[in-house]
Amino acid sequence: PGPSGNMSEDLQPTVDPTKMGVGRSIAVLTSGGDAQGMNAAVRATVRVGIYTGAKVYFVHEGYQGLVDGGENICLATWESVSMMLQLGGTVIGSARCKDFRTRDGRMKAACNLVKLGITNLCVIGGDGSLTGANEFRTEWSGLLVDLVRAGKITEEEAKKSSHLNIVGMVGSIDNDFCGTDMTIGTDSALHRIIEVVDAITTTAQSHQRTFILEVMGRHCGYLALVTALACGADWVFIPEMPPDDGWEDHLCRRLSDQRARGSRLNVIIVAEGAMCKDGKPITSDQIKKLVTDRLGFDTRTTVLGHVQRGGTPSAFDRILGSRMGVEAVMALLEATPDTPACVVTLSGNQAVRLPLMECVQVTKEVTAAMAQGRFDDAIKLRGKSFENNWNTYKLLAHINPPDTKSNINVAIMNIGAPCAGMNAAVRAAVRMGIIQGHSMLGVHEGFDGLAQGQIEPIIWTSVSGWTGKGGSMLGTKRTLPGKRLEEISQNIAKFNIHALVIIGGFEAYVGGLELVQAREKYEEMCIPIVVIPATVSNNVPGSDFSIGADTALNTITSTCDRIKQSAAGTKRRVFIVETMGGYCGYLATMAGLAAGADAAYIFEEKFDIKDLEVIHLFSGNSRIIYCSLFKRNENCNSNYTTDFIFNLYSEEGKGIFDCRKNVLGHMQQGGTPTPFDRNFGTKMGAKAVLWLTDKLKENCKKPKSDSACVLGMRKRALTFQPLAELKEDTDFERRIPKIQWWLKIRPIMKILAKYDIKLDTSEHADLEHVIKKSSFLGK
Repeated sequence: PGPSGNMSEDLQPTVDPTKMGVGRSIAVLTSGGDAQGMNAAVRATVRVGIYTGAKVYFVHEGYQGLVDGGENICLATWESVSMMLQLGGTVIGSARCKDFRTRDGRMKAACNLVKLGITNLCVIGGDGSLTGANEFRTEWSGLLVDLVRAGKITEEEAKKSSHLNIVGMVGSIDNDFCGTDMTIGTDSALHRIIEVVDAITTTAQSHQRTFILEVMGRHCGYLALVTALACGADWVFIPEMPPDDGWEDHLCRRLSDQRARGSRLNVIIVAEGAMCKDGKPITSDQIKKLVTDRLGFDTRTTVLGHVQRGGTPSAFDRILGSRMGVEAVMALLEATPDTPACVVTLSGNQAVRLPLMECVQVTKEVTAAMAQGRFDDAIKLRGKSFENNWNTYKLLAHINPPDTKSNINVAIMNIGAPCAGMNAAVRAAVRMGIIQGHSMLGVHEGFDGLAQGQIEPIIWTSVSGWTGKGGSMLGTKRTLPGKRLEEISQNIAKFNIHALVIIGGFEAYVGGLELVQAREKYEEMCIPIVVIPATVSNNVPGSDFSIGADTALNTITSTCDRIKQSAAGTKRRVFIVETMGGYCGYLATMAGLAAGADAAYIFEEKFDIKDLEVIHLFSGNSRIIYCSLFKRNENCNSNYTTDFIFNLYSEEGKGIFDCRKNVLGHMQQGGTPTPFDRNFGTKMGAKAVLWLTDKLKENCKKPKSDSACVLGMRKRALTFQPLAELKEDTDFERRIPKIQWWLKIRPIMKILAKYDIKLDTSEHADLEHVIKKSSFLGK
């Protein structure tokens, strides 16, 4: 597809998506513990279901509502799911249900569904809820036979509902379901935890304190592990990998070493299910007693509890819930009696369908492995992403710098506009370098600093506490190296720089290219170079995500929530919100999806005056909308400016609605980094330095083109791609990649906002298998 990225013109869908669901009925329920983002999934399921022509029903109070029937199962409408995207928990209610565990209870549930002609069930919940759904499906035909026998339903009704389709979405803050990188609610729970960690670190640094933080995760250490990575904790206890015998001595040694290095704060993260190798629990009180008795440190414990389930869902969870909801409806409507019940999961940034019972099987295998003491297997079974997190944590936390030095100097710099997460990447790169025995150099003020010699050694303690700091601690500039190559090459020689890590946005990529092109003239440039994309715009070729974009997205989303709230109860309002991103429409599109916008105008998808006509929103179809939200990317069109659209709507809306505009500006670049950006930055920084170390070992005089790469997230893996090869994929004038994956998500945003658009179903997820999947998920 061309730069417009409009897939539907090139690939005519074989089925008309608006007719796919005609004559079908879908019921959606949330079950088990609540998780932020469940409402986004419910909203997407309802709207896409209605869009395909199906009838969609809410089931209130989970399986209990399915058993009790009556008013608990009611028809959903387009409007009934508006204004729920930003709410935490689940609006349709959830309950633990004993009745559904009995055959008698499931008979009642089946009877209720048959009477309403519902044969498609969408279940949002944890592995228990999904296993229950599968059991229900397996005995469906038997239940119908019994219902006919008991005279509860007729032969005719049984024939019409002869088969039950089931699709699951995993909603659980623990991220304990195998087969998906993220479950709905995990990212939001991390947001809550990190807010607390940030608050605690500020008070703790006023005194010299040790903090022990207990997070949820009875059987799964994901939250604890990612929190430890994201706040640079001194120690983490997770159920999957109990500490070695004698850990008490090791822990105390680590804490006193950190104090000796000048750290005022120690942080220990404990998952609630943490245990020793012999299966005895390790509690936060036990750790507190140990630290106080042995070291005499001032120690405090905080147990987070249900705070982690609360609050509004993060942008990531809203987008995840929305994408999964769309995929779930498609999977239900495409299911045949022969396809197994499936669950919609996330792999990298792709929605994938997996057989439900395979995932449940692997999830059970983790528990079995832990019970049998096969802890390495438990970590592997959790999946590539978990394993990578564990390995990165071990490398950054557990190893003392070697006594022998490598005599290698690695320089690190920030280029372009500052963004949240840059410092996390710098910290991880510096510490990983020191662990490898290298000397690390910090370059201040970008390429200008490299040309002027603003370069100084950066040590382990210089970067402590950097993970949670926004902006750029090294200082950053947009200047490109082209005009100062002479001075840069002299300083590379003078400071004896053997490798370079460039962290930044589009300028970092172009700057890296200029250094590579200068290699013919300056042999000093013949060093391995790695570019780590970090920019709110998410416009660097070679990576689906840039560090900093997630933080910006959350800023925009929470601002839009406030804007929508400001209109509640007043007369009808239309808001035009201008987002950053240069020519790249990523922020406008994704924030549009996360905030429930009516439209997002972007440069990549041409629009004309007809597309700007919004009067239909308020016309006679009595869709009562009190607040409409329109996103506009800053450079989407030089004539249809934010002011122009504002003036147009103000004029056209006289007497019908009020119009307001918000230009979000530079607040999108600020703020403390989100858990995603801290974790992503940490992994990227560490991986970059390990790669440079390997390249330096090859030690070839004549540099190959693959010695200067962009490290990016591509579909399902972190990969290194030569800068020179990415030139083909780049629109240098507009500073964007020529092909952008997120354009495929735009139809979803449009369908969820209004009816009249064709969803391109030509590229849909086929059913895969977990076993096959885990082998190629080389993140």
